[in-house]
Amino acid sequence: MTTSTVTAPAPSAARPKTAAPGPRGLRRRLAQWGFVAPAVVFMLLFFGYPLVRNVVMSFQHYTPKTFFTGEAPFNGVDNWSQVFKDALFGKALWHTLVFTAGSLLGQFCIGLALAVFFNRRFPLGGALRSLILLPWLVPMVVSGIVWRRILDQDTGVLNTFFDTIGLGGHTPWLTSPHMALLSVIAVNIWIGIPFNMVILYGGLQEIPREMYEAASLDGASAWRTFRSITLPMLRPVITVVLVLGFMSTVKILDLILALTDGGPADATQTLGTLTYQNSFVQLDFGAGAVVGNVLILISAVFAVFYLRANRTEGK
Repeated sequence: MTTSTVTAPAPSAARPKTAAPGPRGLRRRLAQWGFVAPAVVFMLLFFGYPLVRNVVMSFQHYTPKTFFTGEAPFNGVDNWSQVFKDALFGKALWHTLVFTAGSLLGQFCIGLALAVFFNRRFPLGGALRSLILLPWLVPMVVSGIVWRRILDQDTGVLNTFFDTIGLGGHTPWLTSPHMALLSVIAVNIWIGIPFNMVILYGGLQEIPREMYEAASLDGASAWRTFRSITLPMLRPVITVVLVLGFMSTVKILDLILALTDGGPADATQTLGTLTYQNSFVQLDFGAGAVVGNVLILISAVFAVFYLRANRTEGK
């Protein structure tokens, strides 16, 4: 006698019904928004409103008279056309790119070299790291004034030193159109080295020592170890350092004003100094807003690259 076994179909899993949010869920949602609301209000007041106001101002004929009358008639794209047709804008844009690229390259390379150097333990290493932080802690205006005295053509310490050792002591570091921008870049590199060193040093501390020991056992050279272990492991930190460095360097104003005030012959004029001169020297606030919007747009583009790079690293 054959017995057939009939398998009953498994009952389909019933999907739980989404319960309507009760008073407890509503209170929890309100509490969550309560924690977020102060940050949202802060961003809207101190970032959103000035940004929108700056964009609107770039399409207005905004003069000192506007502060008393409140009248700022719209003039279309006249401000934009005026700025883009000005030869000084193209020169300032080029100087900004050169200044930013040169500063980032110098700060990163020297900062990485110092971070690798201090990654090894030796006597007084902590004290030396603390001393290197001093340029970063000093206000940028103070650093600019001090370096202006150091680089003075006639009475500067640097020219006096070169004259003493017989290398000539009359180099126009800040008064020559061909050397002023390079001098400003060098000073900014000096200021930014500590930031790069500290962040990169922290990244080096997170790399497991076992990886270096394994590379040493395999007979890898120092350069091979640096290229195959240190740089790949530091890639997320390098991205942060470069993007944050770009965001702070592209808009530098106080250092250039303290050193050269945009001169000589506009040789150190950047988008930051051009915004200042249009708005507060020539009192053409519409043109100043245009240049400021260009700076914001450039920073926003690199911010998007930064977010996309972080998202890719996270995957």
